Amino acid sequence: MKSNTKLALGVSLFALIGIPLIFLCVSLITENWKFLIFSIFPAFLAGFTGLMATLRQMKKERIYN
Repeated sequence: MKSNTKLALGVSLFALIGIPLIFLCVSLITENWKFLIFSIFPAFLAGFTGLMATLRQMKKERIYN
């Protein structure tokens, strides 16, 4: 079974960087900074967890290939 680590890397980077940027734009438009403040921790948690799992999988694939 082929794992698509490039897609996983892109998704985890989007969760880490893209989601806070979206909420930054929402916060700028609405001038309600609670959107950004409450999105930072979940986005970091999801993105960092996915990034670590993806990097570990990439390292395994590099060792075995």
